[in-house]
Amino acid sequence: MNANPQLRRVAILGASGYTGREVLRLCRAHPELQPDLVMSARPGVDPEPPELAYDPVIQRLDLDQLDYVDGVFLCTPHGAAGELALAALAKGKKVVDLSADFRLRDAALHAKTYGDTTPGPAGALRAEAVYGLTEHARREVKAARFVSNPGCYPTAVSLPMLPLLKAGLVDLDADVIADCKSGVSGAGKTPSARTLFGNVHENFLAYGVGNHRHAPEIHQVLGTTRVQFVPHLLPVFRGILATLWIRPAAGKTVDDVLQCLDDAYGAEPFVRVYTRGLPELNRVQLTNFCDLGVAKVGERIVVISAIDNLVKGAAGQAVQNMNLMLGLDETAGLLD
Repeated sequence: MNANPQLRRVAILGASGYTGREVLRLCRAHPELQPDLVMSARPGVDPEPPELAYDPVIQRLDLDQLDYVDGVFLCTPHGAAGELALAALAKGKKVVDLSADFRLRDAALHAKTYGDTTPGPAGALRAEAVYGLTEHARREVKAARFVSNPGCYPTAVSLPMLPLLKAGLVDLDADVIADCKSGVSGAGKTPSARTLFGNVHENFLAYGVGNHRHAPEIHQVLGTTRVQFVPHLLPVFRGILATLWIRPAAGKTVDDVLQCLDDAYGAEPFVRVYTRGLPELNRVQLTNFCDLGVAKVGERIVVISAIDNLVKGAAGQAVQNMNLMLGLDETAGLLD
């Protein structure tokens, strides 16, 4: 007999990457999510054995084993999630997709942005996928069987911007500048010349300027293309610090902006609005918090947003969504 009637069993497909390992870390410490299946996301491929004793043992992909779980986390590279999602949904499982495959509602825009399409039956999932920015889609997530987890930069930008736009506090006759910095884990586990230690250490650079894949997602979520997004690579492993330069609507002040954010998130468990001081990376690393702060600079108002890109920007938000989908407390496994 199950000693914990609330226990839900989950599968993690694509567990060798940074986000997959982060989902596994959170589930191992979760009181009600048990990671029963830890698998590769690539069919017919034998995963490499763990290098260290405490590394997870990753099994070969076997979709028949999904019969025995309640939920599935897809931690795949873009382009690989569709068929896995279809298989899991056909078995009646709740699915959270951490890839970018279903974040963009427009299939043509997705193909232009990511250079691939999701053909056949899997492509039809685009219309069903709930965009899981939890604080702004809680009701939809609870009722969903398939959630597309937001990207890390869009999470850091959208959480502060959505309430301000809804309240009419931003003058969109002027561009919003989203000056964002991320740790190197945001580039994923696959090595490249740009992410080699020797090229990151004691270095700082902009990248993807004008063509980063998260820009269309940010524009979709916010409903405007007036947000000019410039990402930078920090010489740290995890974390995002977003500096958002906005021109306030006529007559609106920094106090109005701060009050709006506090009204929107004062009761939220994972968004902390600073009434003094500004967020820093080391206050959010290894947590599911998004920290927000506000300052006045000349005629502009600056909003600072800080998250851990692997937690609130990926695995933590995915667990938050899966908690809701499986009828658990939203905060389970995510607060000390």
